[in-house]
Amino acid sequence: MAAFTRRRWLRATSLATGACWTGLPAFLPHALAADEQRFAWGVASGEPSPEGMVLWTRISGPGLPNDQGVPVQWEVAEDEGFTRIVVRGTELAESAWAFSVHVEPSGLAPARPYWYRFHALGQQSPAGLTRTAPAPDAPARLKLIIASCQRYDMGHYAAWRHAAQWQPDLILFLGDYIYETASPADRIRRHQGGYVQTLAQYRARYAQYKTDPLLQAAHASAPWMVIWDDHEVDNDYAGLQGQRLQPDFAAQRRNAYQAFWEHMPLPMRMRPDLSAPGASLPLYRRHAWGRLAQIHLLDDRQYRDPQACPREGRGGSNIVALRDCPDLALPARSLLGAAQEDWLHKGWDRQRRWNLLAQQTLMMRWAWSDPYAPAQGTYWTDGWDGYPAARTRLLQSVLDQDIRNLVVLGGDVHGNYVGDLELNADSPFSRVVASEFCGTSITSFNGSPERVVAAHAFNPHVKHARIDERGFVAFEISDQSLVGHLMVVDDALDPNSGIRVSARYAVEAGRPGVQRA
Repeated sequence: MAAFTRRRWLRATSLATGACWTGLPAFLPHALAADEQRFAWGVASGEPSPEGMVLWTRISGPGLPNDQGVPVQWEVAEDEGFTRIVVRGTELAESAWAFSVHVEPSGLAPARPYWYRFHALGQQSPAGLTRTAPAPDAPARLKLIIASCQRYDMGHYAAWRHAAQWQPDLILFLGDYIYETASPADRIRRHQGGYVQTLAQYRARYAQYKTDPLLQAAHASAPWMVIWDDHEVDNDYAGLQGQRLQPDFAAQRRNAYQAFWEHMPLPMRMRPDLSAPGASLPLYRRHAWGRLAQIHLLDDRQYRDPQACPREGRGGSNIVALRDCPDLALPARSLLGAAQEDWLHKGWDRQRRWNLLAQQTLMMRWAWSDPYAPAQGTYWTDGWDGYPAARTRLLQSVLDQDIRNLVVLGGDVHGNYVGDLELNADSPFSRVVASEFCGTSITSFNGSPERVVAAHAFNPHVKHARIDERGFVAFEISDQSLVGHLMVVDDALDPNSGIRVSARYAVEAGRPGVQRA
């Protein structure tokens, strides 16, 4: 396996200026001047398997045809100089799908790096670095990053620069890739346009985010697996219900789902069905990483029941006292939907060392007031606290099947929360079932740090709770342990910010619960 250094990666991901692809087709009626950027939104890879992965790009620039596709050549090499090309081909970028390309090479060797690039309209893309997963029966280790919530107008992406330099094997993005809202006037950088609803508006919002060079570098540094949360569509949406109870929400969700697939390194089999109400996109799935881990990726938006006890005249979340919202505890309510719950229950892996559950939000109980007070505690209804019976079913499934190495990974709440998942966090005798790392945001912020410090006293199962930290969580996973490094940037408003380790927590294989490392 070729040695890989930051210097070589930076060289591999710079825009190539050498000779063009020798197999360019002669028919290029819409090729314009050579200085038009055709790969303005970079390249990406995702969904690594032992034999391949998905390679992504989107053709940019004026003059693209509305009635025909653009041929895009692609190639995968064993070396960064592309002297040992192992597979190549041509894919048609279609106007109906925003001229995005989703290539799925196969026949590659497991557990090794590959370099890839694209050629179209006389230009060559930047090169990207990806890798295949280990063979299903092979021993393995894993350097993993989880990240979420990268609101463009709240800061710069210094965290992504450091994530790329950490050289992970895999990046899990856990939701809120874009934000659908307009920008207040005082933001450090502004969203182009206002609140997004149409397909053209969602495409433009993704395009703006993807022009950021640090985000492009993170995509080009490693394969990603992505799930969504709410802001890829509409804040706090649930199924086919928008937060503002908008009557045209199904059309808005269809536009958002199409644009999400167009801009993510997802396979063709996941392309949304636009004929379904609001469209449908089969996002939940599993990936094995050798004998080390089974990664379960969930979708907690498309199938959920609406939040209980919303504010008057609105959908979406609320903070409510349990005493005042009996619907909160109704056993039939689900965050995942019955089919996905059943899929998860039947898919826990007892052969591999770790089950990593990648999902959108905080799963641990977080009471905002004393759960033993007369009001019985107050809870936020958009996360798992809003669906406590569904959480109990999930954790009971883990206990019933004796799954001892479950680690839940989340985002959404713009803070670092690390702790123990208990079947009943209100009981001092409750058993620890699993461990949780809910990572903070890349840039997004909200809330009062002092309020979180005060509420931490009501949640002793949570070992770390900080909402004044921006960054990502970097994991080193082996057969013996999982160690999470809480990587926190010094200043999310500075694109050149440094980074530090706020804390380290470890989980010992066979022993649920986190310990300070």
